[in-house]
Amino acid sequence: MPKIIPVATFDCVVFGATGDLTLRKLLPALYYRFRDGQMPADSRIIAAARSNLTDDSYRERASKALREHVAREDLDADVAGRFCRQLCYVRLDATDPGGDWQTLKDVLDPDRVRVFYLATSPDLYGRICRNLGEHELVSEQSRVVLEKPIGHDLASAREINDEVGAVFSEAQTFRIDHYLGKETVQNLLALRFANTIFERLWNADVIDHVQITVAETVGVEERGGYYDHSGALRDMVQNHMLQLLCLIAMDPPVSLEADRVRDEKLKVLRALRPFEPHEALTLTVRGQYMHGAIDGKPVPGYIADLNGPENSATETFLALKADVRTWRWANVPFYLRTGKRLPQKVSEIVIQYRALPFSIFPADAAEWTPNKLIIRLQPEEGMRLAMMTKDPGPGGLRLSPTALDIRFEKTFGMRFPDAYERLLMDTVRGNATLFMRRDEVEAAWAWVEPILEAWGSRPDTPRPYSAGTWGPTAAIALIERDGRTWHEEVV
Repeated sequence: MPKIIPVATFDCVVFGATGDLTLRKLLPALYYRFRDGQMPADSRIIAAARSNLTDDSYRERASKALREHVAREDLDADVAGRFCRQLCYVRLDATDPGGDWQTLKDVLDPDRVRVFYLATSPDLYGRICRNLGEHELVSEQSRVVLEKPIGHDLASAREINDEVGAVFSEAQTFRIDHYLGKETVQNLLALRFANTIFERLWNADVIDHVQITVAETVGVEERGGYYDHSGALRDMVQNHMLQLLCLIAMDPPVSLEADRVRDEKLKVLRALRPFEPHEALTLTVRGQYMHGAIDGKPVPGYIADLNGPENSATETFLALKADVRTWRWANVPFYLRTGKRLPQKVSEIVIQYRALPFSIFPADAAEWTPNKLIIRLQPEEGMRLAMMTKDPGPGGLRLSPTALDIRFEKTFGMRFPDAYERLLMDTVRGNATLFMRRDEVEAAWAWVEPILEAWGSRPDTPRPYSAGTWGPTAAIALIERDGRTWHEEVV
């Protein structure tokens, strides 16, 4: 078991404390850190929301959330009870300048690290931060955590960043992307920069193309209202998937210091070739799921899931082809694909190496498969390197693809922490390496916005696809017209 390094005693104020994100993700993450001895026993979680609750009634809600969202084998009743006693509740409308801010101020310890976690709608970020500043709750040891999305376009992202930046410095601002907290994503840094064998083969000389897939089997669930104003491009590509692309394509930083890593990611975002209006229609494929079947069970289509409008032009699926204009990646396309109601829940990166330039083996010795490195983010985080090996036994030379397989949980024999567990503790420590900087967010929006504008300039609607399939057939054509194919593997 690795040594757990405790953090400084802190107060964590969660705005939106009765919401789904807090109950489903944040409280379970903090419970695990408390259970594993990383959260000091005198630290506090201060829940702030408009509901008329007491400390005890909120603790009951928190206890119920732990029972629902923490694995049964991990939930210790005694530990959960002690954890919940570290919770307190403050009734507060965080957007109201005349609200009961003094009560919150009285609860906070002036000598502790303060983490203000905004688990609210992004359009409230500016008002909440302004109230924190006006009521003198921001100390030198304060941090603010912003959930994605930061805005819905470049202008709104800049407005939010300006409002937050008027109260919190950039060093105090932590824009969270939970994908960056996943063990496999962090292992990308170790894979590339701690192993010369891979970094020397991480360029256009040997890599044919890169695929990034983030597939979900669920529909929009309770997020229909939000999702219909967002869509797959804003919800997944602008943040999660572009961050993964950056970690794959970045050059080695001079150190792991936060800004050195983020400097290299920013270079990648600025090197992405902008889409011309006509290219946004030929190099992207939008889709929207219809009724179909997932795991053999019928599921409704997107419009039925919305339970509201009779039609919608929001995409629930997106595939696109991107190019990074650097020497390292010249003529190496990056294919991105994400969608809801797809056959599998899987997030993975596929590094496809080039085919053999010449084979010394008989033509019938094998069905040749170029090497590929498959980095699995979920489920079963791990890495697999596919290579050609000889089949054992006599009777002629036969080759077949074989995988060198590392599944992290099985290899290391331990539970891997959820992404929020690491990111919350990194916030307390003030380590911003795995968080997005303002210029990263705005550079990502600057690349995405021409695609949105091109879509908006035409009457085209997303292509329908049946739930339980891999999206519209046009997504297959997008990659196959380049002589390539999507990596699809049943797990």
